[in-house]
Amino acid sequence: MNKGPQFIIIGVVALLIVVSNSLFVVDMRQLVFITQFGKPVGKPITEAGLHFKLPFVQKTTVFDKRFLEWDGLANDVTTKDKQLFKIDTYARWKITDPLLFFQSVNNVNGAQTRLDDVLDGAARSVVAANNLVELIRSEQREASVDSEDQDDNQSTGDLAEFSVGRSALESEILQMAKPKLEEVGIELLDFRFKRLNYSEDVKREILNRMKAERNRIADRYRSEGQGEAAKIIGQKERELKQITSDAYRQVQQIRGEADAEAVKIYANAYNANDEARSFFQFQKTLEAYEASINQGDTLILSTDSEFYRFLKSSEGVSGEPTSAE
Repeated sequence: MNKGPQFIIIGVVALLIVVSNSLFVVDMRQLVFITQFGKPVGKPITEAGLHFKLPFVQKTTVFDKRFLEWDGLANDVTTKDKQLFKIDTYARWKITDPLLFFQSVNNVNGAQTRLDDVLDGAARSVVAANNLVELIRSEQREASVDSEDQDDNQSTGDLAEFSVGRSALESEILQMAKPKLEEVGIELLDFRFKRLNYSEDVKREILNRMKAERNRIADRYRSEGQGEAAKIIGQKERELKQITSDAYRQVQQIRGEADAEAVKIYANAYNANDEARSFFQFQKTLEAYEASINQGDTLILSTDSEFYRFLKSSEGVSGEPTSAE
């Protein structure tokens, strides 16, 4: 049996395996180390393209040439003026010495661990050496406060002054951490505070103080509103009394004029003739009887009384005393 073709096929496959383990591609965003038995061989490859290595014996280790990001964990730090504050930081870095980087931290995960140690330690040291105002402020400016939220004897003013500021603290941390990271082939490009906040206990205390301040302002507004309401109600009562007084005066004036006109009409009617005057006197007498005598009363009149005279003239009786029920 002819085994020639089989050996050829095996040889081709073996050749392909050897070639595939010998060739590798370097991306323009990468740099590659060739290691042999865990040790780097030669200089790092930074040029993009197809490259060769010894199959099976040598391996490739790939690093990123671009700027990399470090995102720190949020930590509670006590400032110089004994304020417990939570800081969250981030930084940008890149690999400047691939060989030193590989020998010191081996890979990016090891670099992240080293960055955690160096940057967290530097941030804690710098923050602890400065007051809180230096951490939260970066420029001197005038406070902007709503005048409605201030007492009458309080005016807007400047915020608490600072001498360093947050930007200077970031630069100080950057300069403090740079030499330590250069020892492992890392260049620290930038460092920033991503988030600054009070700790939960301090935050609750601040929120309670803010609520108390808002409640105080609300109480003042309510008090002013109640005072304004009382003022409006008082003004309404005064205007109502004025209107009522004017209306009463007009009513009395109109009533007086009407009574005067009625008296005038009565007087004219009384003086018109004797019959009209007698009728008027008789009507007034009846009205007087109606107003003064109730049912069941006994009235005794003398012969010289006006009532008797009108009764005599109207009913035709004699001058003797009369009793009526």
